[in-house]
Amino acid sequence: MQLPLDITWRGVEPNTRVNAFIERRAAHLERFARMNRCSVAIEREHEHPQFGSGWRVRLNITLPPGHELAVARESWQGSVRDDLYSVVKDAFTAARRRLQRHAEQRRGEVKRHPEQDLDAVISRLFPKGYGFVITRTGREVYFHRNAVLDMPFENLKVGMGVAISEEAGEEGPQASTLRVVDRRGRPAFGPQAEGPPPG
Repeated sequence: MQLPLDITWRGVEPNTRVNAFIERRAAHLERFARMNRCSVAIEREHEHPQFGSGWRVRLNITLPPGHELAVARESWQGSVRDDLYSVVKDAFTAARRRLQRHAEQRRGEVKRHPEQDLDAVISRLFPKGYGFVITRTGREVYFHRNAVLDMPFENLKVGMGVAISEEAGEEGPQASTLRVVDRRGRPAFGPQAEGPPPG
């Protein structure tokens, strides 16, 4: 494959067979769009007293001239039925769909709908310059005003739909970048929401 690929394992030892599986999946993505880089982070979630520990897989893909696409998938509440291969496959399937839409939009084949890029909605804002979003899977993610790309922090409103790129912070997940994709405001995702909220 031609694409620069970074694979990071957090909290667990790397697995060469899974790495090879990821490389094949990433090579498949090159059929759908020209990409500058693909970064994959694999994390073992904390032990849950009822369900055990699960997996979280996050993809960050950079596209020319400067677009960034972020996808995150997790085991369903740490259930053993979602092994690491399944979570990796789901993450790359979601990334492929996003890349296909991106390519279609660049060719002018489809009208862009903000909800297609929606990763989360703003759930809380604080005057000191930080806030939280709720993701499609119901997780709460912190962000600082410095992560906001396209408008002043003071113009943000609870309920706005956003696209985010996540990274591990000192006290949990945080958004390294946040871009508003829907300014209309909408109900926050529920903890078990699987699809986009109603538009």
